[in-house]
Amino acid sequence: MRASKASKPAVLVTFALAASALLILWIGQYTDIDLRLADSFFDRASETFPLQHAWFAEEFNHEILKKILTAGAVGAVLLALYDAWRPFGGWEWSRRVGVRVLGMSAIMVPLVTSLLKRSSDSHCPWDLTRYGGTAPYIRILDWLPHGVSAGHCLPGGHASSALWLVALAAFWWPKRPRMGLTVGAAMLALGFGVGWIQQLRGAHFLTHTLWSCWVACAVVFVVYEFNAKVLAKLPAVGYSSVPRNATQQ
Repeated sequence: MRASKASKPAVLVTFALAASALLILWIGQYTDIDLRLADSFFDRASETFPLQHAWFAEEFNHEILKKILTAGAVGAVLLALYDAWRPFGGWEWSRRVGVRVLGMSAIMVPLVTSLLKRSSDSHCPWDLTRYGGTAPYIRILDWLPHGVSAGHCLPGGHASSALWLVALAAFWWPKRPRMGLTVGAAMLALGFGVGWIQQLRGAHFLTHTLWSCWVACAVVFVVYEFNAKVLAKLPAVGYSSVPRNATQQ
């Protein structure tokens, strides 16, 4: 297979991303799963989300854990920058790609998620009239009523503070695909869990978190493909075991 053609794994990932996007879109637009879950977290008697200010949800998940994850992201970026400036001798191609993908994803996943949030009309559950707020509930393909300001709540931003870790799969991909998929799935579950706790607080709907997971996977995929192609063309000086046919695997 020529390098100009897409590899089989890339085609499969592209198909999976397209299929999952349609599934998430269907869930949000044509089912009431979002509302039913939010209803189960909401206490009608007190007109509040009881876990909104719980310590593990507000302090640990939203503050402490985010700071830890942010510190990890900064470390990943610095490591990638240092290796780009002065490549570590003896590193295999897969490790170098993994470091670059991880560092770039630590920036790009939260950034892309934030930009999408800024352009979205959807409101957070706790802002809706259904849960004591003032905003109307709209689905992703619905128009915002005239005079109502945008909610900027989709996709879930907090989950992206952990979802960049999906890029850890790059250290094993494509040489050990099962291990790569296992690590990626574990990090995806971690990010989903971080987003789920936000749902318990009334900060997001299920589809907000699912879209965050989708964005992270899409960004990591694009970043990996870019780095795999770029590093495969670099001169061998300072690089170890750089497969010239890397983009063909």
